Parts: sequence; structure tokens; C-alpha cells
Amino acid sequence: MPTGFRQRLLEGMAASIRERGYPETTVADIVRAARTSRRTFYAHFADRQECLAALLYETNQRTIARIVAAVDPAAGWETQVRQAIEGWISAAQADPPITLAWIRDVPALGEARARRFQRETMAGFVTLIQTLTDTPQLRAAGVRPPSPQTATILLGGLRELIATTVEDGDDVAAIIDPAAEATRLLLGPRG
Repeated sequence: MPTGFRQRLLEGMAASIRERGYPETTVADIVRAARTSRRTFYAHFADRQECLAALLYETNQRTIARIVAAVDPAAGWETQVRQAIEGWISAAQADPPITLAWIRDVPALGEARARRFQRETMAGFVTLIQTLTDTPQLRAAGVRPPSPQTATILLGGLRELIATTVEDGDDVAAIIDPAAEATRLLLGPRG
């Protein structure tokens, strides 16, 4: 089957999440929004959880690309931290319901699938942080790539801050300063 159908189904899932949230989304909602059939859905995905995982995987890949594009590796380390946070916040602002689904609805994938998805996703973001902090510019400033554990602590805090801000209906851009400050404190120059 053409990949165009798969993309339409992912867009249908996203549309339904935006309209009613993931917990209330059914396969019928997805295929209606995608203007496809249930047969087409099941030709691409085993179930709606697999469709959600695929949507969130693609969304996270775009978020990572947006963060990388936002960072000027020639800028000072504190500027790079702010640019990375701004890139992530920009991605979250682009589609708050999908961002919230990544943070809050992944457990609905089922314990084993959710854990695997979460580990793979976090690994991509940990690698991103380690890559962004492993540059001559940052090394000269005394910044070193964080351990995977430190990067995970940072990511967990930033994700929760974004989620509570979206859930409270507040402007996600308002968290740029505290998020950048916390990131600078956690990743800043070490002896």
C-alpha cells in the first residue's frame, strides 16, 4: 500500500487527538479524519496504540530536528542552551495536544510497549543533549556532555514543566527563562 495512506492515518490520529484527546480517540475517528477505511488502517497498524506510537515517533523526530536547527554552534554556551530550549518550546507550541499526548498518553500503549517507546524516545533526546554539548565551543567554556542519567533528569523535568504548563492553559513560552536557567545550572561548566 502507498505510504500516503499511512501518513493520512497519522494525520487522522493527530486530528482526533486535537479534537477529543487520545483516550477518547477510536479507530473509527482516525479513519474518518483520514478519509480511509478500517481495512486500510489495519493494513498499516495493528491497533490504535501502534498508530499513536508512530505519530509520536515522527513528532519527536521533528522536535529533535527543530532543536538542532535552532542552535548556533558558534554561539556562547549559555546562548546555545537558550536556543535549544526555544527550539523545544517552539515545537511544543506548534501542537500542544500532541505534545501532551507524548507526555501523558504513552502509558496507554500498554506497559511493555510504553516502556520500550519511552526508552527509545528518551535515548534520542539524551543523544541530542550529548551531541549538542560535545562541541569545541562548549568544551572551551568548560561544558562537558552530561551522563545519560543527568540528561534523563533534565529531560524529565523539562517534559513535566511543559506538560503542566499546557494542561494549565498557560503560555508555554513563559517557561523559556526558568527552563534555560535550570538547564544552564545542570549542564554548566564543571571542573
